[in-house]
Amino acid sequence: MNQDNPKLTVGKYLITPLVKLMEDGWYATSVSIRSGVGSGTHDRVLRLTQLFRDRLAAIHYATGEGLQWVGNKPAAASGLAL
Repeated sequence: MNQDNPKLTVGKYLITPLVKLMEDGWYATSVSIRSGVGSGTHDRVLRLTQLFRDRLAAIHYATGEGLQWVGNKPAAASGLAL
């Protein structure tokens, strides 16, 4: 997974979209949702099933799914610098 993707802090959560270029040219997506500090850190990684031809679209989709998981609307990502 490519680690140079933008991170977004929402409340106590750190949302990081993870995008991987597959051999067939499609992009697979996951999203990391991290909370807590030190030994109390929890990191949930959701593997998403939708594939994309465009890396930026994949990042937007994964970010939106992470925002939905923490209870925010995906429109909050509009201020995210990509």
